[in-house]
Amino acid sequence: MDKNSTVEQTSVKSGFLERFFKLSQHGTSVKNEFIGGITTFATMAYIIFVNPNIMSASGMDPGALFVATCIGAAIGTLMMGLFANWPVGLAPGMGLNAFFAFTVVGEMGYSWQVALGAVFISGVIFVGLSVSRVREWVIESIPTSLRYGMTAGVGLFLGIIGLKSAGIVVGSNATLVTLGDFTQPPAILAAVCFFIISVLSVKKVFGSVLIGIFSVTLIGLALGLFEYNGIFSAPPSIAPTFMAMDIAGAFNVGMISIILAFLFVNMFDTAGTLMGVAERANLVNKETGKIDGLPKALKADSLSSVIGACFGCPPVTSYVESASGVSAGARTGLSAVVVSLLFLAAIFLAPLAGMIPAYATAGALIYVAFLMMSSIKNVNWDDFTDSVPAAVTALMMPLTFSISNGIALGFITYTVLKAGTGKFSDISIAMYALSILFVFKLIILG
Repeated sequence: MDKNSTVEQTSVKSGFLERFFKLSQHGTSVKNEFIGGITTFATMAYIIFVNPNIMSASGMDPGALFVATCIGAAIGTLMMGLFANWPVGLAPGMGLNAFFAFTVVGEMGYSWQVALGAVFISGVIFVGLSVSRVREWVIESIPTSLRYGMTAGVGLFLGIIGLKSAGIVVGSNATLVTLGDFTQPPAILAAVCFFIISVLSVKKVFGSVLIGIFSVTLIGLALGLFEYNGIFSAPPSIAPTFMAMDIAGAFNVGMISIILAFLFVNMFDTAGTLMGVAERANLVNKETGKIDGLPKALKADSLSSVIGACFGCPPVTSYVESASGVSAGARTGLSAVVVSLLFLAAIFLAPLAGMIPAYATAGALIYVAFLMMSSIKNVNWDDFTDSVPAAVTALMMPLTFSISNGIALGFITYTVLKAGTGKFSDISIAMYALSILFVFKLIILG
């Protein structure tokens, strides 16, 4: 093939990408989109190691979970790129995976199949809300302070899981919890992992979370804490988790709060992420103030949770790490397509994922926890009836080891305080209904 033919083919490819993704209109190029996509993947790729580690505590097959994580992330991100033309990566949600494994299955005793059924149902509801104006009504009906409290609470929940997994915090008959044994390698290495990630992130080092996880993994390997099993292999079978959700089993009164917890946390976390990324990617119309393509982005995001549940994933959601790709130049869905392809390629890294020790992922969990907790700063602390419900929501999630209980207690506190102080105009019809539902759940169902 001669040089002119090669140049002509490259031009045709670039022309197609230009037309489909509207690169010039968004002030970007193929090169910038590829760099942005690689950057986004590097900052969120930790999920392919962390999610199977967390979800396997529910009894699910680790190998199948690894493949499900990669496929769920790849499909969700691909839809976001091709349908919405947004530079956003999607993957199983942090916090929601812990809620799935440790609360719904571990504490409440439901099977992981029923829990997956709840994820599927919440995803279907999410899609229904996204294609109608109901989603906007629900979001607007939930007080801003509670939304921030929910995000911070999920962060605290992740933090306690990471600290417990590493042995940094342990149970105590005298004080309920106490400091663990820092002479043990897992506690030390988890702390080292957290500090590596934190320092590198502050210095804006590319792929800081992955560097922290892999550094501590190599230290553990050098100390003989686990054996080397290789890096590449054929993908494990996804059969143990594919279409394994028990939808019928999730249709009972006791699952209502669980489905709502999946729905609300996913809904508000997604809304904040998409709006934040849209602002950075210049997707906000300066004349109208509206976000270009937001309806399509919301539909792609919500549909991802339904598809992810079919493969064995907790709710698949948009990742705030996408902002790193935007900072590197990503402006369109082409970068999301790049992220999607990289997640598919990662399927062949199953041996590496199987070697990642719990203390390495614990360090990453603790880091992510602090990022999420920062949202509490946005609460109106000058209004007691706003700040207390937000604090109750955030604190009760880790203290009851349940996201749904934290949400329930926070919502009830908000309604009671607002009504008790005569601020009835601050309480929406949805808040009244949800508070009554949560009271019923706590008193009748426990």
